Amino acid sequence: MAISADQVKALRERTGQGMMECKRALEEAGGDADKAVEVLRKKGFATAEKKAGRTAAQGRIHSYIHHNGRVGVLLEVNCETDFVAKNPGFQAFLNDLCLHICAAAPLAVRREEVPEDLVETEKRIARQQIEGKKPDNIIEKIVEGKLKKWYAQCVLLEQPYVKDDQRTVQDLLAEQIAKIGENLVIKRFARFEVGETQSD
Repeated sequence: MAISADQVKALRERTGQGMMECKRALEEAGGDADKAVEVLRKKGFATAEKKAGRTAAQGRIHSYIHHNGRVGVLLEVNCETDFVAKNPGFQAFLNDLCLHICAAAPLAVRREEVPEDLVETEKRIARQQIEGKKPDNIIEKIVEGKLKKWYAQCVLLEQPYVKDDQRTVQDLLAEQIAKIGENLVIKRFARFEVGETQSD
């Protein structure tokens, strides 16, 4: 089917991808804009994987205080160049991440940063919930499944993004890497709430 210039323009504005990439994605998706976004997202992951090995030694520390004055976030995200660090689009991305951290209260950026004692506690609870109810040979699989759901609640990169729960924060990061064209690394964060403190 013929893809119009308006369709390409709308997809480009929505995703930040190049004109030809948008046209190809729309052709692949039969003109369906939502499916074309999915096509671009998959390609974004490929782009992100290619860029992941590149050094990200520049970046920004971004801060956010919620309007009620009771929750605040400090976030460090690294990029490859100072040019990107000063880019308004990059800074808007940092603000979105801070808003997400404020709302979703993750424990860590990545799985391997979650304290081991918390992981062991979750495993023990999951095992106790099903012991004696399921055959031994499938208990471990069920425990791993429960642990995966728990990680999706407490690990930043695996959490559903608060502004669009069809995407994870990892999806959002991959899209930004594809859009900006540099490796981006969410390095660390600290979330402060009146009465308690939570950080990675």
